[in-house]
Amino acid sequence: MIHVTLRDGRRLSAHDSTNGDPRPLTILWHHGSPQTGAALEPHLRAAGERHIRWISYGRPGYGGSTVRSGRTVADAADDVRELLDALGVERFATMGASGGGPHALAGALAMPDRVTAVATFATLAPHTTDIDWFAGMAGGGPALRAALLGEDARTEFERTAEFDATSFTAGDYAALESRWHSLAADVGVAAAAGPEGLIADDLALVAPWGAGLSALQVPVLLVHGGADRVVPASHADHLLGTLPDAELWLRPRDGHISILDASTLAIDWLRERHLARSS
Repeated sequence: MIHVTLRDGRRLSAHDSTNGDPRPLTILWHHGSPQTGAALEPHLRAAGERHIRWISYGRPGYGGSTVRSGRTVADAADDVRELLDALGVERFATMGASGGGPHALAGALAMPDRVTAVATFATLAPHTTDIDWFAGMAGGGPALRAALLGEDARTEFERTAEFDATSFTAGDYAALESRWHSLAADVGVAAAAGPEGLIADDLALVAPWGAGLSALQVPVLLVHGGADRVVPASHADHLLGTLPDAELWLRPRDGHISILDASTLAIDWLRERHLARSS
C-alpha cells in the first residue's frame, strides 16, 4: 500500500501492482461499495499476464483514505488526477464496479485528455425520474432511498441495516466463495472499519454527478448481469441510451458479483481501445 497526500492535506491510500514501474497501459480500478480499494486477485493476475500496470485506491472514508465531507461523484476526478500525477501516470484506462462505476465515468468526463476508455460492471445510472430507478432492486433499494432523504436519514438507516440475502443470486454466492473470495474478504475488512465510506458513497450516488454523461466522448463498455438484484439491468439500458460512444455486454444469467467474471475480456477491450487512441 502507498499513501499520497493531496493538496488539501487529505490522504489517499492506493495500491500499485508494479511499484512505480511503467507499462504500456495503466488501468485504474474504482472499487465497489463497501471495499477498501485493495486490488483483487483475479484483476492482478490478468493485469500481470498482459504487462499492465494496475492501480487501485480507496475513496475517501475507505481503506485509510481521509474522509471528505459532502463529497460528490465528480469529486473523485480531482482525487484521481492528483493521485496519478503523484504516480507519474499521464494517460490511462479505467474500470469500476457497482458504486465504483459512476466514479469511473465521472473521471473520464472530467479528464477526456487522459482517460482512453472506460469499462463498468453493474454500475448505477445517475438518479433520474426518466426511469423507475429503484425497480428491480432487492427490497426496493432501502439504503439508497434513505440517502435521498439526506445524510441524517441515511446514517439512521445504517444503525439497524442488515444485509438482504436476496440481493445476490446463487451464482453470486458461488463466485464469492471461490474465484472472487478476495472480494468477499475485502468487503469484510471495509465493513469492519465503519460505515463512513458507504454512507458517503450512497449520498453521492443519488445526488447530481456533475456534467451530463451525454458529453462523454470516451468509449465506454457497460457490462451488466441480467439477473442483477442490486443494480437492475435497466440502469445499463439507460446509460446505453445516454452515452454517445458505448456498448453493452448483457450477460443474462449473471448477478451483481458473477458479472465480474467478464473482467478479463473487459481488460482486453480496454487495451485495444487504449492502443487505438494512443497511436
